[in-house]
Amino acid sequence: MAFDRLELLSEHGCFGGVQRFYQHASGEVGLPMRFGLFLPPQAVAGQRAPLLTFLAGLTCTEETFAIKAGAQRSAAQLGLALLMPDTSPRNTGVDSEDHHWDFGAGAGFYLDATQAPWSGHWCMESYLLRELLPAVTAEFKLDSERLGLFGHSMGGHGALTLALRHPGVFRSVSAFAPICAPAKCPWGHRAFTGYLGQDESTWAAHDASLLMAAQTSAPYPGGILIDQGLADKFLAEQLYPEAFEAACAQVGQPLTLRRHAGYDHSYYFISSFIDDQLRHHAQALA
Repeated sequence: MAFDRLELLSEHGCFGGVQRFYQHASGEVGLPMRFGLFLPPQAVAGQRAPLLTFLAGLTCTEETFAIKAGAQRSAAQLGLALLMPDTSPRNTGVDSEDHHWDFGAGAGFYLDATQAPWSGHWCMESYLLRELLPAVTAEFKLDSERLGLFGHSMGGHGALTLALRHPGVFRSVSAFAPICAPAKCPWGHRAFTGYLGQDESTWAAHDASLLMAAQTSAPYPGGILIDQGLADKFLAEQLYPEAFEAACAQVGQPLTLRRHAGYDHSYYFISSFIDDQLRHHAQALA
C-alpha cells in the first residue's frame, strides 16, 4: 500500500538514525493525518528493521512521545523503528470536536466511531490497521512480519485492545498506565457513549479486560508487560489494572504488571521505564 501525498514536515538526526515527521492524505479518515517515525541506524543502512508503534494518550500529538519519552537512544541500539501516530483527526469541521479535553480532538480512543457526527472521520482503528501500518512498512522497507504495539493511558487502552482485536498482526504488546476497563470508568463512558452509542453491549469489543476474559487461550504466550505508577492520580478512578490482571489470570495469559511507588501518570514515569519496555519488544521481535 502506498501513501497518498506523503509530505516530509521535518527531519532530525538522532543517535545515528533519523527522527522524521510526516503528513499525508488519509483515505480512511478522509482528512490529512500526521505521524512521527524514528528510523534507527540499521534501517537507514537498508536493513528491514522491526516496527514498534506507540499510541499516545489524551491531548497528545504525533510529537509528544518523540520529544518527551527519550526512546530513540535505546531504539537505535536495539534496531527498532518507532512509529508515532496522532491521537485523532484534526480540524474536522465538527463544531464540538474541541469542547472536552478527553473527547473529540486529541481523544480518538483508537476505535471506529459508529455515531454521528463522529463516524465521518473518527476511524482510528481502520486508519492504523488498514492504512498507516501497511503504508509505513512498504514506504520505508520495514519488516511487516515483526510488528509490536504499545501505548500510554488512552494509548495503552488502544495497544491492548487492538492487539487483542487483530490476532496475528502484532508479535508483542505492552503499555504504560493503560485504561484497562473503559466500560466502567468515566473516560471510557464519555468516549464510548459518544463514539459507539448508548447500547453498552457494543462497548465490550473495545474493553481490554473484557476482550482478554473472552479469550480461549493465551493470545500472547511470550507475555504482556504493563508499568503502572502508584502515585498516578488516575489509578483508582480511571485505569483498573487489577481488572486486566484478573482477566489474564483467568485465561492463562502471562502478564508482568509492575507497580512503581512514587511514579505518576506523566512522561517522567514513561521515560523512567521506556528502556525496559523497548527491550521487552526487541526480545519478542528479534
